[in-house]
Amino acid sequence: MDAKYSPILDLPWLAPRIAVLEISGAIGTQVRGPQMVRVIKALADDRRVRAVVIEIDSPGGSASVSDAIHRAVRRLSKRKPTIAYVMNAGLSGGYLIACGASKIVALPTALIGSIGVIFMGPVVQQLMEKVGVKMVMTHEGRLKGMFQPWREPSQEEQQKVEALTAEYYGWFVDAVAAARDLDPDIVREYATGEMYTAVRAREIRLIDELGDFETALDMAAEAGRAPRRLRYVRPRRPLLDRLMVRGSSVLVEATLAAAESRLWPKIDYR
Repeated sequence: MDAKYSPILDLPWLAPRIAVLEISGAIGTQVRGPQMVRVIKALADDRRVRAVVIEIDSPGGSASVSDAIHRAVRRLSKRKPTIAYVMNAGLSGGYLIACGASKIVALPTALIGSIGVIFMGPVVQQLMEKVGVKMVMTHEGRLKGMFQPWREPSQEEQQKVEALTAEYYGWFVDAVAAARDLDPDIVREYATGEMYTAVRAREIRLIDELGDFETALDMAAEAGRAPRRLRYVRPRRPLLDRLMVRGSSVLVEATLAAAESRLWPKIDYR
């Protein structure tokens, strides 16, 4: 036990502790950016929290949400020891988030990496023609109509998409290079979108240690000089969601939102 800590002098609810935060699922849908960023900021401001372990199990997701959470974790790790632990998968946007931590620990069998960018946008033109539906669109601005699912993209629009995707890819590579203290050209060699076992990821310096959750806790306790008193935290769902979680209106709204999201393009670190 840390010599500076006395359970007799400190009230239990004021005693130092290690926070454990779970980031699990697709980023942007199951892992919501605003709520997660607020929780991470609260951990940075909580004087009782001496260190943080972030359990990551994610295939990635929204590029912008992944970036926002990565930046929040990076700010947290500058104030308190923050250990990212990957048991199953820390891929793409999930790996980007892990890169914000002070150290990354993973089980040898965990999957790491998948550094890359993907642009997704459905084209339903042929389907609409089959059912006899025509979309009329009026817009100002030469490229204002790009990304619309009602037609095939023009050559110029496709070039714009490729340039945008390349820019996001560059951001991802630079963020990993800075976090892992690697040359960006080295990172590009690994940033093919492929997944690595944690054993291989450690060899190429994408993670720091091989181990389990207890390994991550040991590292957090030592770095934060904190007893192994754990506090599990998670984002709170909005009040309306909690009140209406069993209501059919929530199910209908979620279904419509999911359907609409699939009709519009998005850039993912996935």
